Amino acid sequence: MKRYLSPLCLAWCATMCGYASSAVAAENAPGALNALRPFDSHMPAPAMQLVDDDVLAHQTGKFADASMISGVVVNLVSQWQLPNGARAIAQGTLTAATNAANRHNAHVTTLAKVVDGDGAPSGADPHAVATGGQAVSVNGISQVTQVAGNNNAGTNTAVIDFNAQNPSPAPLPGSTSNTSAFATDTSSTVKAGASFTRNGVSLVLQTPAGIATQSITPAANQQAGSIAQLLQVAGNRQIVSNQLQILLQTQQMSPATLRQMGVLQALQNSALVRR
Repeated sequence: MKRYLSPLCLAWCATMCGYASSAVAAENAPGALNALRPFDSHMPAPAMQLVDDDVLAHQTGKFADASMISGVVVNLVSQWQLPNGARAIAQGTLTAATNAANRHNAHVTTLAKVVDGDGAPSGADPHAVATGGQAVSVNGISQVTQVAGNNNAGTNTAVIDFNAQNPSPAPLPGSTSNTSAFATDTSSTVKAGASFTRNGVSLVLQTPAGIATQSITPAANQQAGSIAQLLQVAGNRQIVSNQLQILLQTQQMSPATLRQMGVLQALQNSALVRR
């Protein structure tokens, strides 16, 4: 589907990642370093690029030769593989760009897919407990991993890139233009879901051995926005991955754009004074 978004959508993304040109946050579950992680190829290698105040000023400032956010891709993928072959995948992708009329054109794709296991044990441990991560609430980025079990591999990875020259989505085969997608196995014990709403985007995987979730909540009502990744594993030999990409494209502001922004800001300020 295609729709027009408020400039606040792009401004929110820029605000959350304006502190660096490229930033990566990653968190692994115990045992992940020695276990097979087939999903890692979907994400670039972790890297950090430091920038000085002058670079940030040109990306976020309002003056001649300043830059503005002209395009953004938000891509989330969650995957879970159980030892019996069962597998759950969820993906949500938002692509927004500025068209010739200076309007923000947005396109959303979602995917939810579940593959049944072979009937062997799922690796879930009914005596293991991993709880509490859902209660974590912070402004900015939070990554929580809770593991009760052995030989598990879990990764939370978030990549925010200000240097994406030609950001493009990477929807998996089977993705649709619906704002939500849900899937379950024949026994309804393995579930996957992805959903875009006015309150942001969320991905949820539920299995007998735990849950994996990702969410992005935009800033609203004087509340800062947030990105949250959660892995809860209560079992053995589980392979889980939460991966998130925010790719931002910038372009130089024209003199006309700067004048329009100045007029708009003046009108907004005068409206606040009248109130």
